[in-house]
Amino acid sequence: MFDFFTVAFFGHRHIDNLIKVEDLLEEKVGKLIREKEYVEFLVGRNGDFDRFASSAVLRARKKYGECNSSLVLVLPYSTAEFSNNKEAFYNYYTDVEIACAGVHPKAAIQARNREMVDRADLIICYVEEKGGASKTIEYAKKKEKTIINLAKLL
Repeated sequence: MFDFFTVAFFGHRHIDNLIKVEDLLEEKVGKLIREKEYVEFLVGRNGDFDRFASSAVLRARKKYGECNSSLVLVLPYSTAEFSNNKEAFYNYYTDVEIACAGVHPKAAIQARNREMVDRADLIICYVEEKGGASKTIEYAKKKEKTIINLAKLL
């Protein structure tokens, strides 16, 4: 049977230590790809950290091989950007999922984040302060998920 390991990324929209965070992300992602049989990386598209996480996964997949990992964009709801550019999205991400199509847009991001936490074996985040990302990490702690907070490693 296939050993399937899922990682979810969460972090702030704006990050100051960009290069250090990118280096840490690439190190953690590369290690997972090398050590796990198959890794599914779940990412949003809501700010700096999400973009850096996606880039780190793509670089690591290119370096170590794409056979044992996937990069899945999990959107809280469909957007015009996605609808008008599906081909580009599917060229960048392995798959795109719409997580909370029936949820009110104001609640959809938090609902999507909780769904990602529920699926994940590991959470990699960059959280320093209050906000949506910190609420998600509090939820992950209640669910007793393993959490690596890159902000605490800098």
